[in-house]
Amino acid sequence: MSSTVLGEPLAARVDVPRPAPWDLTRILLGVVGIGGLIVASVWILRPFLPAVVWATMIVVATWPTLRAVEARLWGRRSLAVAVMTLVMLTILAVPLTLAVITVIERADDAVAWAQGLVSRPLPPLPAWIGGLPLVGKKIAVEWQKLVGAPSEELAARVAPHARDIVRWLLAQAGGVGALLLQFLLTVAVSAILYAQGETVGAGVLAFARRLAGGHGVRAVLLSAGAIRAVALGIVVTALAQAVVGGIGLALTGVPHPLLLTCVMLMLGIAQIGPAPVLLGAVIWLYADGQNVWGTVLVVWSLITASFDNILRPILIRKGADLPLLLIIAGVIGGLLAFGLVGLFVGPVILAIAYTLGLAWVAAGELPRTPGSVMTDS
Repeated sequence: MSSTVLGEPLAARVDVPRPAPWDLTRILLGVVGIGGLIVASVWILRPFLPAVVWATMIVVATWPTLRAVEARLWGRRSLAVAVMTLVMLTILAVPLTLAVITVIERADDAVAWAQGLVSRPLPPLPAWIGGLPLVGKKIAVEWQKLVGAPSEELAARVAPHARDIVRWLLAQAGGVGALLLQFLLTVAVSAILYAQGETVGAGVLAFARRLAGGHGVRAVLLSAGAIRAVALGIVVTALAQAVVGGIGLALTGVPHPLLLTCVMLMLGIAQIGPAPVLLGAVIWLYADGQNVWGTVLVVWSLITASFDNILRPILIRKGADLPLLLIIAGVIGGLLAFGLVGLFVGPVILAIAYTLGLAWVAAGELPRTPGSVMTDS
């Protein structure tokens, strides 16, 4: 049978549907399918996400150290990974776990110590403290208010705050068993990322380039810089302040120096700083009649507090070329929004938004010409 009718091909007379250039149903179903696949994957991997996030932050922050260790170990990546894993267990997991256990075990002692501190009569403030520039008069006025207030009133004011601080520390610490499990998972994932770092990094850069071109690659590199800036500027500064402050507490004879050092470390990471602990220790020394040691600890506390203005900006600038205010805002906002991991997530998000915003604004700027309206005078 002929396939033509009146000289025209049969296929030309049949209405064959052609795919529409804008098939909304197909696009919608595709988006729903991809979104459902992503949600299901995240839901399955949800128990491992905290460890993966922490491991990523640690590996990105310490990657230059790994390469330096690898170069000293005859280029053997396996040896370098083993060394970094052991160092991580020694420096990170063990001390932080002991700190959390110490805070949990001595929480009641901290509340009792704070209540006993305010029950003692306060001595007059040394005259030289009132003569300090900018802050001396304010300290003297507040001290006179504390001296004039009854001890019962001070105890009633301090006790709720002390309990709140202890509850917050316990909430951050969580269960010791869960914390140890997360540490072990973090160490295991970190070892994998150390071993396969180049492959993982190339995959992330390829995905970013496919998603947003050159801007995506720049955002990934800036994210790594922001993580290193936070690790250097925030964590190292908090650790240095806690160690120096703890040495001062031990030298001046303040009770429970290990517990207070752990508290200062947590407060430093939370961007509160060691000032509340050191101020309480100074008050305790003066109330106990140890004026010389109290004065020594005041000077020691001022030196410890100065790390925020000297050490932290230098370390942050070494980690990333980003505005200091942006990093600090990301650290504080991320901590409030996401918890402890927000210390790194917050600055990374703000760094990406800041960089993409600058790139978007720069892409819309018109080149200046000598005949343009806006010219330099």
